[in-house]
Amino acid sequence: MKKNTLPPETFSTVITSDKKHFDLSLGELFRYRDLVLLFVKRDFVSKYKQTVLGPLWAVIQPLLTTFVFTVIFGNLAGLTTSDSEKAAAVPSFLFYMAGTILWSYFSSVVNATSNTFIANSHIMGKVYFPRLAVPVSTSLSNIISFGIQLAMFIVIYLICILTGSADIMPSFYLLLVPLVILHLMLLSMSFGVIISSLTTKYRDLAMLVGFGLQLWQYATPVAYGLQLIPQKWLGLYMLNPVTPSILTFRYAFFGTGYFSVGYYLLSWVITLALLAISIMLFNRIEKNFMDTV
Repeated sequence: MKKNTLPPETFSTVITSDKKHFDLSLGELFRYRDLVLLFVKRDFVSKYKQTVLGPLWAVIQPLLTTFVFTVIFGNLAGLTTSDSEKAAAVPSFLFYMAGTILWSYFSSVVNATSNTFIANSHIMGKVYFPRLAVPVSTSLSNIISFGIQLAMFIVIYLICILTGSADIMPSFYLLLVPLVILHLMLLSMSFGVIISSLTTKYRDLAMLVGFGLQLWQYATPVAYGLQLIPQKWLGLYMLNPVTPSILTFRYAFFGTGYFSVGYYLLSWVITLALLAISIMLFNRIEKNFMDTV
């Protein structure tokens, strides 16, 4: 009887649960880039589907929020729009819009990615693809809305400068704006993935996300200037990793405010630590999350 002499099969993709804790699989994610772009399109279209104004809501929402902040916190409460003692107060509308568009992007990504496993379980249970494609596509789809809002902010910003209605000038730190955006993307995705990994077993966390983000916003200089914070609490306050990004963004565009290299680098250290934790949890949960979802 002859033995089977067929050549061993070769596979282009090998699916295994034996995965390292910090394995990002970036090469595999790049090979599935078409799927990532498909998810980006799906998320962006579904966000404004069956709405009359469509993507215009990306402009209307921050404008309304900025208007409310200007009236309530700027005019009625009289909160400062200065980030340092020596810096001049920035025009309220521009000040609040700068913080609003950054916080809007951060909170929307956290909200969306915090539901990664549960919302996509029907897809993940049927077909294989790099699971990290879902939170990555969520971050990219929300950055489209952020790009629209940033363009609106720049237009209003230039109008204020050209008309002389605001004594502000851009600074050299504008070169840091892409890093600020990247920082917020990684930070929001990290928080969202951590929450999503934990909510596969503890659904109560999903109920606390919205409330937690509201509290977090008040602990971030979105509706007020940093000058409102007492000096003795400044070190503790700056442990909030979102704060240095917002302060850097405002300093870059307004040429006045507060910027600290030490606190900015600290925010990156915290973000990278959270990113490492999120990857570790994500790789651990994706192996058996279908058994608990």
